[in-house]
Amino acid sequence: MGELLRELAAPPRLAAHLRLVHDVAGRIADWLASYCPGLPFAREAVLFGAATHDVGKAVHTAELGGPGSAHEAAGRELLLAHGFSEEQARFAATHAMWAAPGVSVEELLVSTADKVWKGKRVPELEDLLVGRIAEAAGAEPWAVFLDLDALLDRIAEGADRRLAFQAAFPV
Repeated sequence: MGELLRELAAPPRLAAHLRLVHDVAGRIADWLASYCPGLPFAREAVLFGAATHDVGKAVHTAELGGPGSAHEAAGRELLLAHGFSEEQARFAATHAMWAAPGVSVEELLVSTADKVWKGKRVPELEDLLVGRIAEAAGAEPWAVFLDLDALLDRIAEGADRRLAFQAAFPV
């Protein structure tokens, strides 16, 4: 991924952001694999998705510090143009569309990581993830919620440190 970011002359802040979301996604995926071994998901796809979800911001750099969604389709197209599969490129386009029908567990994990790395909690998103886990585990949603909530709280505690790390890199 570093090679692609260099080729795109991606701002260092984008690389820092993708690293942070990747690391958080790894923590969530590791927890899920242990917590609910009956829920099949592709850990490597989650890590790839987290590491590339905002790659379109290499083109739409204004969206690094402000609102916008043009980077989503652009990121998908960039990844496809550089030989990545549709399955891999989808995360760039779907990371903000977690409420769409047919969203995979992998996409929910990437979306969750993209929020909680900075300490943001999105109840509707987390409820979707809780539902998928509870169904696969045969557990009560409230019990899964408590366990997931505890994990995300622990991750969110490090948000200030991660935000400061990202801010140390130029746009």
